[in-house]
Amino acid sequence: MGEQGKLFLVPTPVGNLEDITLRALRILKEVDIIYAEDTRTSGFLLSKYNISTHIESYHKFNEHKRTESIVERIAGGKNAALITDAGSPGISDPGFLLTRACIESGIEVEALPGATAFVPALTASGLPADRFCFEGFLPQKKGRQTRLKEIAQREITTIVYESPFRLVKMLQALSEFTSESRQCAVCRELTKLHSECVRGTIKEIIQHYTTQPPKGEIVVIIAGKDEEKDYEKESSGCRADNSEQG
Repeated sequence: MGEQGKLFLVPTPVGNLEDITLRALRILKEVDIIYAEDTRTSGFLLSKYNISTHIESYHKFNEHKRTESIVERIAGGKNAALITDAGSPGISDPGFLLTRACIESGIEVEALPGATAFVPALTASGLPADRFCFEGFLPQKKGRQTRLKEIAQREITTIVYESPFRLVKMLQALSEFTSESRQCAVCRELTKLHSECVRGTIKEIIQHYTTQPPKGEIVVIIAGKDEEKDYEKESSGCRADNSEQG
């Protein structure tokens, strides 16, 4: 029996297609097969960089069925890369099941550094980044209120991924457990042409997005329980940074 292959976890851009490392491009060209969350979405990236590696789907609807066969293929000597629509595999995206299965089978897994949405949102928020809790997407129904209550009591910065359709309702629900003066930031469409970071209190941001309904991918950064005490408001209203980039 020949040598086993290897699984590479390859981050892909969260918006701007230039946000990919040279090493990631090399790996995507060299592996035998790429497993992608959406082959059509990933096709744009691969086409831009003239990558012709064979690609197959691996997403939340088929990962339980496909994981075993993929592990067998890698164990048989094939090198594989796992990518998602955007960001790092396993961070609120498929990747954990395959990674764990490969490790349990003695297959080497190598994770490349690269793009993920919450890091630029956190650093641009202006809120403390020395300690933070990443929540990802909150439960839509069961357990949602409990999780919001936990966030309200947390003393460190919290990061949440949210749908634009649920953003205002989520902030309204959060305000029931904490002060409306709790500082937060909403980063939207990161790295894309109309990226935006709106900073202010929960009350201000609710008002802002009630009159200007949000669109696109959203990351919410929420200050710790006592953090608002450190802020002296210089002016009323939330503050927005809009950047336009290709």
